[in-house]
Amino acid sequence: MCDEETQKEVDNFLRRAGDMSRRRFGKLSAAVGLAMLLPPVANAQDVTETDVEVTTADGVADCYFVHPSTGQHAAVIVWPDILGLRPAFRAMGKRLAESGYSVLVVNPFYRDARSPVVEEGAQFGQPEVRNHVLPMARNLNADTHFTDARAMVSFLDQQDAVDTSRKIGTTGYCMGGPMVMRTVAAVPERLGAGATFHGGGLATDADSSPHLLIPDTMAQMLHCVAANDDSNNPEAKNILREAYAAAGLAAEIEVYTDTLHGWCPPDSAVYHEEQAERAWSRMLALFETALA
Repeated sequence: MCDEETQKEVDNFLRRAGDMSRRRFGKLSAAVGLAMLLPPVANAQDVTETDVEVTTADGVADCYFVHPSTGQHAAVIVWPDILGLRPAFRAMGKRLAESGYSVLVVNPFYRDARSPVVEEGAQFGQPEVRNHVLPMARNLNADTHFTDARAMVSFLDQQDAVDTSRKIGTTGYCMGGPMVMRTVAAVPERLGAGATFHGGGLATDADSSPHLLIPDTMAQMLHCVAANDDSNNPEAKNILREAYAAAGLAAEIEVYTDTLHGWCPPDSAVYHEEQAERAWSRMLALFETALA
């Protein structure tokens, strides 16, 4: 999870990276830089992009819905990291849609603000950005995760571009990790797969810890763990493995070497392209089988 300790590690990395990292990151402040950074999709499908409004128990969530322009397809819900729905996650959602999925990228902070909630190029390491997003993140909890998940599933099941005979997938980054685990528990009969990337707080001592929900789920899972997150909490992956094994559920849990918390989104200061691409390929492999 994004906190002061993980941010110290990111800051140390950026100091070591020096001018090259800063120049690269300046380039990514423009949306065109993001589009150029992500590798093209082989045999990419033409897609249709729409900004949509999803009614929830607490209001109306502004979301990004992108899907192949023809046919019906398995749906995927994407829960962004603590910086919310922004160009990087639109690019990632579009890329997934080009692979043949109907993708809904959520603004998790809709109760407080419409997306984007930060300017392009904003980083969690900037004090003013942290002070802006942390209060919104603290307004979310296990209850909001459940109600939002049910609303997103209901929306998708009403869309012409969604094949309701196929299971739904969900992905989450950073704070989106617990949202994934609560989504697969909120509507277990509809969710066939979940994937988390540097997800925080997946297995804790709290009564509301996401891992305690595993017996109530049916989804196949993928957990891609940042190396420094594992160093800070090495037991979390073991707790997850034991819980999935006890529930008889398939789960791939791997620590990705040389990665820092936040290594998957292409606008992250610690983006690790090689490992992010490997994690992306594992996600596609999971969806291909679990959402068939």
